[in-house]
Amino acid sequence: MSLLRRSRLLLSLLLLALLAALQAQEPRRVVYVAQIEGVIDLGLAPYVQRVLREAAAARAAAVVLEINTFGGRVDAAVQIRDALLTTSVPTIAFVNKRAISAGALIALAAERIVMSGGGTIGAATPVQIGQGGGGMLPVEEKTVSYVRKEFRATAESRRRPPLLAEAMVDADVVIPGLVDKGKLLTLTTDEAIAHKLADGRAETLEEVLRQAGLAGAQVRRTAPNWAEGVVRLLTHPLVSSLLVTVAMLGIVLELRTPGFGAAGVLGLASLALFLWGHWIVQLAGWEEMLLVVAGLVLLVLELFVIPGFGIAGALGIAALVTGIALSMLGSGNSAQMLMVVAGRVVFSLLVALLASLFLLRFMAKSPLGRKLVLETELAAGQGYASPPQDDAHWLGKSGTAWSMLHPAGIAEIEGRRVDVVSDGELIEAGTPVLVTRVDGNRIVVKRAQAPGRSGT
Repeated sequence: MSLLRRSRLLLSLLLLALLAALQAQEPRRVVYVAQIEGVIDLGLAPYVQRVLREAAAARAAAVVLEINTFGGRVDAAVQIRDALLTTSVPTIAFVNKRAISAGALIALAAERIVMSGGGTIGAATPVQIGQGGGGMLPVEEKTVSYVRKEFRATAESRRRPPLLAEAMVDADVVIPGLVDKGKLLTLTTDEAIAHKLADGRAETLEEVLRQAGLAGAQVRRTAPNWAEGVVRLLTHPLVSSLLVTVAMLGIVLELRTPGFGAAGVLGLASLALFLWGHWIVQLAGWEEMLLVVAGLVLLVLELFVIPGFGIAGALGIAALVTGIALSMLGSGNSAQMLMVVAGRVVFSLLVALLASLFLLRFMAKSPLGRKLVLETELAAGQGYASPPQDDAHWLGKSGTAWSMLHPAGIAEIEGRRVDVVSDGELIEAGTPVLVTRVDGNRIVVKRAQAPGRSGT
């Protein structure tokens, strides 16, 4: 072998060694994988947003969304769609096996769509749950139009056929040879590839990465953390309705009893959990918070400052119901949906009122109530009476409420001002009262007939 050939061979070996060293020093590409399975709810959006932020911070090569869902809340899908369209990380939707309804919008927002064999995508017309948890009901044309344009804008931003996206939402969209009037568009894997809605077919995640030029990349699978799990729990329709009912019950019980105790703490804690969960998922904002707080303040003023029940109380209930109802709605909802949700909140309020009446009237007399409630009274007739002896002579006397009784206050009886308590009702100042009983150091009165009327 000549010296020239040996030199060339040596140079080639040195170049190969240098390239191998450079490849060894080059950091391994990273791919993040997020699972979108089951029902798409509001708690899913913070999870996907977090994965996209972490992937961008790590300069990941791509984020793969492995989708297998029949859909869920449109507002949750819109939040995920917005995050996918604005992220700097390349995104791939791996539809394995279906992306129906809200899942279709998420898939359309990814840069690439890869579907497994036997997969489906589409059927995304919006519906709403009937009253009392009944079946699915159609929504107004306004809502259908909003969702249809969301699908079209998403398809246009990713250079996919916008008419196919609209036909998934609106049954009035006709595509000759593909979907007739009155039918929603749902595409199989082969149909989606043929009509250029999907970019390819793959059966495994490894095959998806290979097609994207990411073979051998490091895969980081993600899952919702505990905080995101708590948010998903708090925003679940059943749990959020239960929180509203418990909050109403605690607040009503606290307003109807003196002092501040366990009922008030439980009610405010439930309301805070409800609002916090919906704040995190961007449903409740400062407007909803202010409405709820204003409603509570108006109710307190009505019950403890303003006599009777009038405009302040009605406005307080309206503000409270409206604030909670708006916290349960997302973007694109119509006035019809607002009325449906407000009806559920009113139903929770009625349940709380009935439950409070039961607890106040019957629980205190039950064996369980006697164990839970500390007895602080002892009737004078039962012996061991500690009040002054002259208190007993007030029994049966008539007088006038010198201050408002709610329920405690001062009454003027036979020219003397006496600390009294009403039998549970709110009695305005100046109202005639009658002493019905003397229990320990408590002088109990009730509203008496006005002077001049005959009595028994």
